[in-house]
Amino acid sequence: MPENQQDPLKEIMKKAGIKNTKHRNLIFDLLQNAEEPLTAEEIFISLKDKSSSICLSTVYRTLEKLMSGNLLLKTNISDDGKARYELNHDKHKHYLICMKCNKRISIMDCPMKEFEKALKDQANFDVIQHKLEIYGYCQDCKISPQPKR
Repeated sequence: MPENQQDPLKEIMKKAGIKNTKHRNLIFDLLQNAEEPLTAEEIFISLKDKSSSICLSTVYRTLEKLMSGNLLLKTNISDDGKARYELNHDKHKHYLICMKCNKRISIMDCPMKEFEKALKDQANFDVIQHKLEIYGYCQDCKISPQPKR
């Protein structure tokens, strides 16, 4: 990369007031390429597999730091009680969660817009944020009916 071009990640962290470090870059990059939110443990294992010299406490500290700069979102989107992290794209997501394999499928469009408008009209309530989780079975885990005997 030419010297006059800034690394986009460095710029993102600079704007958030966060020092750019090797571990922060690794975690940010991993979350940027993740298809779904990841737990701290999943992040740690993935980075350890790449032979990174990172410890679990560093992962937690880094996640907290990136959240303090509003670069990450933290959610608890399953019954396992584990927090999951994803990049903050200033666009919230909703999830379909498989009750058998815990697969999380992101819903692209927000189905809550009309409901939020109704809450505003009916109760004069201003919704600031919301989360929607729908539980069921994914295509791979659908329970097929038992054949009749």
